[in-house]
Amino acid sequence: MKCLVMAAGYATRLYPLTENFPKPLLNVGEKTILDWLLDDIHASCPAEEYIVISNHKYAHCFEEWAKGKSIPVSVLDDGTDSNETRLGAVRDIQFAIEEKKLDDDLLVIAGDNVLDFSLGAFIAYARGKDTSCIMRYFEPNTERLKKCGVVLTDENDRIVSMEEKPAEPKSNWCCPPFYYYRREDVHFVAEGIREGCGTDAPGSFVAWLSGKTSMHAMQMPGKRYDIGNLESYREVQENYKGIKG
Repeated sequence: MKCLVMAAGYATRLYPLTENFPKPLLNVGEKTILDWLLDDIHASCPAEEYIVISNHKYAHCFEEWAKGKSIPVSVLDDGTDSNETRLGAVRDIQFAIEEKKLDDDLLVIAGDNVLDFSLGAFIAYARGKDTSCIMRYFEPNTERLKKCGVVLTDENDRIVSMEEKPAEPKSNWCCPPFYYYRREDVHFVAEGIREGCGTDAPGSFVAWLSGKTSMHAMQMPGKRYDIGNLESYREVQENYKGIKG
């Protein structure tokens, strides 16, 4: 298994903190957001390699950070330098597949979320199902559902449908940006792009892929802190104050 970290965004809603610094390397407690994620994965179900997909503006920051890691981390620069020229999450994933010639199971994660549970449980779930998998959590707010990926599942967690930013959500199950793709399904990323699946939000590819092959959605076993603006960053900082990990 290889782990792809999506970290090529520009986090404009967190300016001035992220005007010249990437959001995943902001501190929460006494560790960076990215350290919380990768240290957990490496301690529970280690990947053979951790690949951080950055943009040209912030790649040097990740390269400096990687020098201090004892786990196998590489940084890819997707060549973009502004929010207007970004490739989008799905094209960044394909960029990494091509650059690294990946032919492995892939754990794809957003590099800007803090979790109060281990991703090891999700990896074990996906391996047990032997399908590509996502996670889901219950979201009661309809307006929030309209801004995210919404999944409908059967009684066995199999995905019946998935829609990114639906005008009329079919369920209250929202999908966070954590995905496990089987090796057999990785080649579908290029096909999905060719067939016109959305490329900005990573869930757009899941919506397309779930129509091609069987997928499952695990109920998220804890809480996710989505750091999207200064207020949410202050909240998670307060919750993690003094925690060393």
